[in-house]
Amino acid sequence: MTEIDDIDRKLLRALVQDAGQPASLLGKRLGLSQPATWRRIRRLRDLGVIEGQSLVLDAEKLGFGVTVFLGIKLATKGRVSLDDFERAVSAIREVQTVEHVLGLYDYRLRVVARDLADFERVLRRRIMTLPGVGDVEANVLLSEEWRPGPI
Repeated sequence: MTEIDDIDRKLLRALVQDAGQPASLLGKRLGLSQPATWRRIRRLRDLGVIEGQSLVLDAEKLGFGVTVFLGIKLATKGRVSLDDFERAVSAIREVQTVEHVLGLYDYRLRVVARDLADFERVLRRRIMTLPGVGDVEANVLLSEEWRPGPI
């Protein structure tokens, strides 16, 4: 485990909320100078605590009003390459995340669609036709609460 102090934790919480904040503003909030803030950020990057920055898009504002989580169980384990399945499913633009999981299903997908009819089209024509797809369970997202993580 990497050694981080309370100031590092506060800095990480602020960056999780908005990674684009200038170091001068972050420093003022934390009682640090801009150079001291940059040194801390650089150290956290060098340690691998910060792995990058992400841009979060509002799917609904972009016309994707439905989010569905799919549990997928492969029908032919051993006969279908997991890499081939992951590569094929990742090529579907409506699939936002592909997670290989342990449990009832082999994969968990986050899929966005314009509406339920669009989701049905994506499911029937794109996902169900992938090699090795067996059982599928769909859960439609009703609401979402975002939590930044254990810092």
